[in-house]
Amino acid sequence: MESSELTGDGLVQVLSALSNPHRIRIIAALVDGREYVSRLARRLEISRALLQVHLRKLEASGLVEATLELSAEGKAMKFYTVRQFAIELTPQALAAAAATLTFEEARLRDDALEQG
Repeated sequence: MESSELTGDGLVQVLSALSNPHRIRIIAALVDGREYVSRLARRLEISRALLQVHLRKLEASGLVEATLELSAEGKAMKFYTVRQFAIELTPQALAAAAATLTFEEARLRDDALEQG
């Protein structure tokens, strides 16, 4: 993913996903290769439930992708890999992204803040 491929809403989604230290640590842990949820949770020393929340946000933003595989014992295992991306934040890139904003992301975030 390149920054030129992102709409304004997509850029907001990616930056929002990267605004959390846990999610940055997850990306860093996946740089060396794919990992399944349980092992990744142990490696990062966070609960699997919390890890799943962060992985869903990263996957929705297009920064990671998941594949489901069966182990030799027949157990379903979800593996995550980081997707390659390059995002250049310049005033010009932000101006181009701003021209495509729909404000849907802002409305959803404002609604969530109002609800508590």
